[in-house]
Amino acid sequence: MTERQEIRQALLEAIGEEGCGVTCDDADIFQDEEGWKMQLPTFMGPWRLGGTLDEAKATIKELASQGYGVSTGTY
Repeated sequence: MTERQEIRQALLEAIGEEGCGVTCDDADIFQDEEGWKMQLPTFMGPWRLGGTLDEAKATIKELASQGYGVSTGTY
């Protein structure tokens, strides 16, 4: 499994299939000079997830714990 796939899996596990909908499949997860980022289809800019795989997973868990639902657009 690639790091990108691990981040997508962490997103699905943290938010759940109902919370993700098709948005998790459509999320553009990429790494640039600043680290891992995620661009969701309904949002204007990418979210910075962290410099490492572990930081990216932790950021996703933190966002999910705050009640954010990807498919509902409640960010």
